[in-house]
Amino acid sequence: MEKGEGIEKLFFDLASESRLGIIRELKEQNLKMNELAQKLDLTATEAFRQLQRLTEALIVQKLPDGTYAITNYGKLTQQLLQSLEFTFKHKAYFLNHDVWRLPYQFFNRIGELSKSTLCMDTIENINRSGQIINEAEKYVWIMGEKALESLGPTMAEQVPKGVRFRFMFYESSLPNYNHVPGEATQIEKRTLTEIPGIILCTEKEAGICLPSTEGRMDYAGFYSKDQMFVNWARDLFLHYWEKGKPC
Repeated sequence: MEKGEGIEKLFFDLASESRLGIIRELKEQNLKMNELAQKLDLTATEAFRQLQRLTEALIVQKLPDGTYAITNYGKLTQQLLQSLEFTFKHKAYFLNHDVWRLPYQFFNRIGELSKSTLCMDTIENINRSGQIINEAEKYVWIMGEKALESLGPTMAEQVPKGVRFRFMFYESSLPNYNHVPGEATQIEKRTLTEIPGIILCTEKEAGICLPSTEGRMDYAGFYSKDQMFVNWARDLFLHYWEKGKPC
């Protein structure tokens, strides 16, 4: 690194939609300059100039067959950049919602949520949650401030199909689903003294809602069937499940 050169040099190298587009394309596959120009609607001159800039920055490299490839350093940069792109895209949400209640290792992985949909409507989110639960075939895990007694009928249909449920709530709001057949063997419950957000997770889809900066749960959050997103939500649920008090 040249004397006096710092992280601002990297940000300057990335400060172009064309260069970011090239990085995204090369992350998927190696491409020749004319192929990149066509995909990104660039002139040959512009594509050459941007590739030269990224090559000098060691983010991409030209291979003997004439194609360009992202370097290992470039892959790492792109992976870390994913978190910045995600938070930038949803900056209005993160301005008013508290991500800092989550364990460090999870907000540090927040780029894994990038292939998700943000929904701010409470009713739509509740309906979406019901649909996710109905489509589960293996398990449904839920963490939240309070139980939804309306889940009883849905569980009465899902439990006989072999779907297993796990719940985490405050002790004062733990649900009672004793009327559900199989409750003793297929429904597990634990309590927490602190609830950092709402998690709904199945083997197919997941949702995560963070509290507002005032500490209220407004049920605005992200949903996705993307496996990386589902794994993030699943890992977060299990992190708190280990801390929960069995009951």
